[in-house]
Amino acid sequence: MLVDFTVGNFLSFHERKTLSMKAEGISELKQNLVSLQKQKLLRSAVVYGPNSSGKSNLLKALGRMRQCVLESVRLNDGDPLPHTPFLLEETSAAEPTFFEVVFWLDEEARRFRYGFEYDADAIVNEWLFEGRGPRSETALFVRTPEGIGVSDKFGEGIGKEGATNANRLFISLVAQLGGSLSKRLVAWFRRFNVISGLRHESHQEASLKAFTSQGEFHDKAQELLKSLRLGFESLEIVEKEGGASGFPYTFPITFQASALSWKTVHHQYDKNGNRVGQVLLDLHENESEGTRKIIDLLGPIIDTLLHGRLLVVDELDSKLHPLITRQVIRLFHDPRSNPKGAQLLLSTHDTNLLSEALFRRDQIWFTEKDEREQTDLFSLYDITLPDQSRVRSDANYERNYLHGRYGAIPFLFD
Repeated sequence: MLVDFTVGNFLSFHERKTLSMKAEGISELKQNLVSLQKQKLLRSAVVYGPNSSGKSNLLKALGRMRQCVLESVRLNDGDPLPHTPFLLEETSAAEPTFFEVVFWLDEEARRFRYGFEYDADAIVNEWLFEGRGPRSETALFVRTPEGIGVSDKFGEGIGKEGATNANRLFISLVAQLGGSLSKRLVAWFRRFNVISGLRHESHQEASLKAFTSQGEFHDKAQELLKSLRLGFESLEIVEKEGGASGFPYTFPITFQASALSWKTVHHQYDKNGNRVGQVLLDLHENESEGTRKIIDLLGPIIDTLLHGRLLVVDELDSKLHPLITRQVIRLFHDPRSNPKGAQLLLSTHDTNLLSEALFRRDQIWFTEKDEREQTDLFSLYDITLPDQSRVRSDANYERNYLHGRYGAIPFLFD
């Protein structure tokens, strides 16, 4: 599970900013929390802010860190790294980008702090610590421009220091060479998804494949669709040549999503309004964009819930009715639909979701740019109002936000 994510000198983020999934000591909506080794973590966090304030850049930063961990080992010596620093400060282009994540390996109940700094040419610094908090952490390895120091507690890395090219992450190299712990740490990055709510079509194939697998995924998908009441009874998969598959469906060894399509099952009626049968309609020809989007996202949403992973979605609300977006969020908040502690991190402009009935104060985050056009990041819990009081749990979050009491709104002129 994600505990903290820190980013610095990346796109609109210049100074380091941290998004925390640690629960504050407040009493509201305790079902939105997961307890792990006596630490309480949030099941979700939502990010608000005006256009161009850095909401998407925060989520892109987590995606970029994931990309570096998974792909740096494939680089040849001398290949450039994907470096996109803050460019509105004259010296920042030459400074390294900073990423750090604190997370639990849930299956082992072990807490790690891993991070690195890099520029276009090289990994400048890299570190891995294990422990339940800053006072009890043990360094497993530390990399600086002078070299890599490896602890005996990270024996799988000993002797591999010299095999690490300047543009490769040490943890990724050790994992590639068979390191047991490093493999599991890299797998944590591989298992979470960073997706766009605007470009959901890219997830069609994964959702098709997962839906046709039968078993728990198929049942959960049908249950979710039924709860959303999208205007059809169920989903089926049809071969494009024209034959309805029915279930169970037997696939060839090589899955060919291009030969399959979604069909929505609707009741058919006679002229008196009596049901006389069912009809299959093509999803992409007959259903709304919002319906197509939620079906495209079935794969990442249900996979995340079933396996207790992290899902990061930029603009989840795009094309969706607020009640549907709310229902997806509640899937993550409800321990019955989310027994493994999956987490959701989303950005949105939908202020209908800004409700004390849906989110705790420590789950609501804002981005805004300061006078130097760099992104600031803060939570509703952290805000101090003009009278020096804190935001109350019974406040009208949506109304106060739109009235500018929390900042992070556009400045509009008549």
